[in-house]
Amino acid sequence: MTAIAVGTASLIIVLSVFNGFEDLVKGLYADFYTDIRIGAVKGKIIKLTDQQISQLKKIKGIYDLSMVAEEKALLVNGEYQTIVFIKGVDSNYTHTNKIINHIVRGKFETGTATAPKLVVGAGIENAAGLDVEKSVYPVLLYLPNKKAGNFSSPDALNAYNALPSGTFMVQQEFDNKYVFSNLGFLKYMLDMKEEEFTSVEIQSDPNHAGTIKKEIEELLGPDYLVLTRYEQNQSLYTVMTIERWVIYGILCLILIVAAFNMIGALTMLVLEKQKDIAVLKAMGMHENRIQRIFLSEGMLLAGVGGISGMLLATLICILQLKYKLIKLAGGSFLIDYYPVQLHISDYFLVTGTVLGIAIAAAWIPSRKASLQEFSLKS
Repeated sequence: MTAIAVGTASLIIVLSVFNGFEDLVKGLYADFYTDIRIGAVKGKIIKLTDQQISQLKKIKGIYDLSMVAEEKALLVNGEYQTIVFIKGVDSNYTHTNKIINHIVRGKFETGTATAPKLVVGAGIENAAGLDVEKSVYPVLLYLPNKKAGNFSSPDALNAYNALPSGTFMVQQEFDNKYVFSNLGFLKYMLDMKEEEFTSVEIQSDPNHAGTIKKEIEELLGPDYLVLTRYEQNQSLYTVMTIERWVIYGILCLILIVAAFNMIGALTMLVLEKQKDIAVLKAMGMHENRIQRIFLSEGMLLAGVGGISGMLLATLICILQLKYKLIKLAGGSFLIDYYPVQLHISDYFLVTGTVLGIAIAAAWIPSRKASLQEFSLKS
C-alpha cells in the first residue's frame, strides 16, 4: 500500500507541476499570438480591400482586428548590429493581444509613417546596445528594397532612422526576435500598396475559433491561410502533449514496481491460506469465487494505497500553491517557484492506471490460488 501510495502521489504531483508549466507557457504565447491569423497561402503578401475588411468585422465572434506588415531587417546602432523581424502594426494591434502588459521599459509607441518609433524585445535591446529610457539618438534600420535588381546591388537595402521607444519581455523566443513599428512606415519602406499586407491578426471568441475560421475561409476564398492560435503554434502544443505522455509513461514504472510488491504479497497470502482454500473447495466453492477473493484483496491494497497517495499529493500541491514551498533554482525564470495546477482529469487518469495495474498484478496470484490443488493432510 505504501509503494502504491508513493507511486500515485508521484503521478499526481508531477502531472500537476507539468500542468502549471504548460499553462504558464501557453499563457505567454497567448499574450503574443492572436486568436486567429490570416496570411497568404503562397508568398508573403495578401490583398484586402476596405469592403473585405468591413465584412470581416461583421463576422459574429470577431471582436477586433489589426493589419500587419512584417519583414526581416538589420538593426544598426553604432558598432552594434543585429538581425530582427520587424512588424509594422496599426493602432488596433494592442487590442488584439496582451503585448502591452509586457512592456518593461518605456512605452508601446510605434510613431508615425514619417517619424517611426521602435518597440524592441529585451534580447534585441541588449544585443543592439540600446537604452530605450535614455535613448536620444535614433538607430538605423535596413530593409530589403523590392525595386533593386539583385541583392548585391548598391540599392539592395533601404535605410531609415527610427527612435527606440519601449522594451517588451514576454518569452526569450520573442524577445530575441521581434521589433514593432508603425504600419504606414513599414509599408512605405517595403513599397507595399494600400490594400497589401502581410497578415491580419484577429481577436475573437476563443471558444468558437473553429467556426469563425470556417466563416473567414468562406468569405475570403482559398488564397488566404487562416490559422487559429493552436495552429499557429502547432509544433509547441504537439511537443508539450508528447512530453506529457512520456512523463506519464515513465512515472507509471513506479506503479509497476509497486505491482511486483503486490504480486509478492498476494503470493505469500496464497501460500499462507492453502488449507483455507482447500476447505473452501471441499465445501464446493467454485474456482472463480476463490479467484475473486484474492482479486478483492488486491483491489483493497490498490484502493487504500491509491486514495492515500491522491490525498497526500493534493495536500502537497495545495501547500505549494499557497506557500510556494519549493523554489526554482537559478532565479532567471519568470517565476521563482514550481507552478502547480490540479486537473480533475489527472485524477481520473491516475485512478484508471492504478486500477488497471492492480487488477493485472492481483490476477496472477489469484488465478494460481483458484487452479492449484491443496491437500489438508500437509
